[in-house]
This record gives sequence, structure tokens and C-alpha cells, in this order.
Amino acid sequence: MQERTRCGWSGTDPLYVEYHDHEWGVPEHDDRIQFEFLVLESAQAGLSWFTILKRREGYRRLYAGFDAEQVARFDESRILEMLQDAGIIRNRKKIESSINNAQRFLEIQEQYGSFSDYLWGFIDGKQVVNHFTRLTEIPANTPLSDTISKDLKQRGFRFLGSTIIYAHLQATGLVNDHLVDCFRHKECIE
Repeated sequence: MQERTRCGWSGTDPLYVEYHDHEWGVPEHDDRIQFEFLVLESAQAGLSWFTILKRREGYRRLYAGFDAEQVARFDESRILEMLQDAGIIRNRKKIESSINNAQRFLEIQEQYGSFSDYLWGFIDGKQVVNHFTRLTEIPANTPLSDTISKDLKQRGFRFLGSTIIYAHLQATGLVNDHLVDCFRHKECIE
């Protein structure tokens, strides 16, 4: 049986391969999943994605299944509880920013009907499909991620710079950055 061609970053670890093959780059319109990736991507700042991916279940457990309404109500006692749990990255500023971001997330939902509508609105609802042939061609950020990051910061979001937002756009399929020879490139085009 011939092995499928994948983006080189997916490596051989089963967790990474599973993530690449079934999630990364899939166009996402579900707000709960959008919120999940905002939390995870902001937690990644300064760390590897693999570090976060290994702790995903811990985040799911401590972040109420990524229910933004519940997270928005987390208080100091909940923060202290989270800081004691090795299932996540125990960084007070990242935890506090995720709670703040949940509150801002709800404000966007109220204003736009959904966070997904807000985000997809930056690209008029049409996925950006790139045709890169090498990993070195994929940028860390773009004018699109700069614009979204700036808008989110103006709305009071934290820990969501342009590089983190670009990673979010890739993960949630607003941008398809699977390499053209990867079997997922065509499958993830919306």
C-alpha cells in the first residue's frame, strides 16, 4: 500500500498525523471549534503546537468543552484551580487572557450573529487557497492576519498577534495552506 503524501510538518507521530489528516485546514464554521482553536493557539505562544496538542484533552476538560459562555464566567478561584492542573500550560497571563477573550468572543457573537460570520467576513466568505509546493513558502503571517489581529486587539482580545491569528486561519480552514502535493490540499478546498 502506497503511503499518502502529507505536509512535511505532520511528521510521523500518530497524534500529529491524525490532526493533519482530519482537522488542520478543514473549513470551520462552528463557533465552539473556532473558540477552541483561539484558546489553543493563544496558549501556544512561545511553545510548539505539539506541546499544546498533547494537552488538548486537559484544555477540553478545564475549559468546559470550550463553551465560551462558561469560560467567560471563570473567576479567581477557577484560575487558581487551573494553575494547579498539569493538563494545561499553567501560565496565569494566558489563562486570564483566555477568559477575557471568551468575553470578547461573546460580544462579537452578539454583534455579528456568530464569531464564524465575523471571521469569514474578512474574506467575503471565500476560503483563501494557496498553492505552495514547499514548507518554506508558507508565511508566518500575512496582511490578512495583520488586519484581523489588529481588529481583535481593538476589541480587547489579548495574546492573539498576527502570527497566532495566521495559525488560527490555517487550522480552521479559512486559509488552505496544505502543500499542493499533500492529499489534503484538494480535500480541504471549500
